[in-house]
Amino acid sequence: MNDHFGRTIEYLRLSLTERCTLKCAYCRAGEGLCPKKSELPAEAFLRIVRVMASLGVKKVRLTGGEPMLRRDLLEIVSGIRAVEGIKEIDMTTNGQHLPGQSRLLREAGLDRLNVSLDSLRAERFTAMTGGGSLEKTLTGIEEALEAGFRPLKINVVLLRGENDDETDDFIALTKDKPVWVRFIEWMPLGESDCADKRVPGGELRAARPYLEPAPPVYKGQPSRDYQVPGYMGRVGFIDPVSHRFCQYCNRVRVTSDGMLRPCLGSNLEIPLREAMNDPDDAALREAILRAVRQKPEAHGFDGAFCANRNMSRIGG
Repeated sequence: MNDHFGRTIEYLRLSLTERCTLKCAYCRAGEGLCPKKSELPAEAFLRIVRVMASLGVKKVRLTGGEPMLRRDLLEIVSGIRAVEGIKEIDMTTNGQHLPGQSRLLREAGLDRLNVSLDSLRAERFTAMTGGGSLEKTLTGIEEALEAGFRPLKINVVLLRGENDDETDDFIALTKDKPVWVRFIEWMPLGESDCADKRVPGGELRAARPYLEPAPPVYKGQPSRDYQVPGYMGRVGFIDPVSHRFCQYCNRVRVTSDGMLRPCLGSNLEIPLREAMNDPDDAALREAILRAVRQKPEAHGFDGAFCANRNMSRIGG
């Protein structure tokens, strides 16, 4: 499945819910718990994955909101695992509900985990997440490593003046553990850009010349990877604003309410619910292909783009 710019679309980011018990500033600060009524049922998600796989999608990432709030999460994971053509299933979580669940997720068929973690200081973590427990997330990470999620990726959004003084503490996590820490630039999604708080990846790298470039794991990956010599893990930089990587983009997103977004940095959405009213998959296939044909050449983060949804509503 190719778009008009020759990019092969093989990666689906599937948001299972807008709900989350945290209120991180860059994602959904000020919101209450979102309602469940608009969420697609498990079978609808699986149908979308089956059709996407028939069109060439090989990798699925489960996102949210917080995907672990779905009581049918294991059913969804195992259902995707059974879809012919899907080679990899990943999930991004804030880790608050991860303790005690890693082995079950592994047994259901989940391949990889990304855990969001924006501070290693308990009080700061609670403040930045709107009430989260650092202990729960760290416990979840340790259990996930024990369950075989290796390497485990830790996603860090640095905010200038808030947690950027912990950069080296995060890098130190890669010394003795098979973890890959990725620093992600704050993107202009939601009510405000807050460009003054964005910490460009180039600035972080320039201050740490000891980081040595590491080869990419797969073509089109969004992170530029580095390693500290002798360290077990990696350090990655995802810089969508300061270093656009749209020419390699191989992904589309489906929101929890059934909208297909070909690009994170564009408000273009193609509804899939109506197409799924047809018991035949032809209408759904055509809706997906129509969205891919309209995928823009590049995001609008560096222009006048104003997102109509924040990150929790699109799918992190």
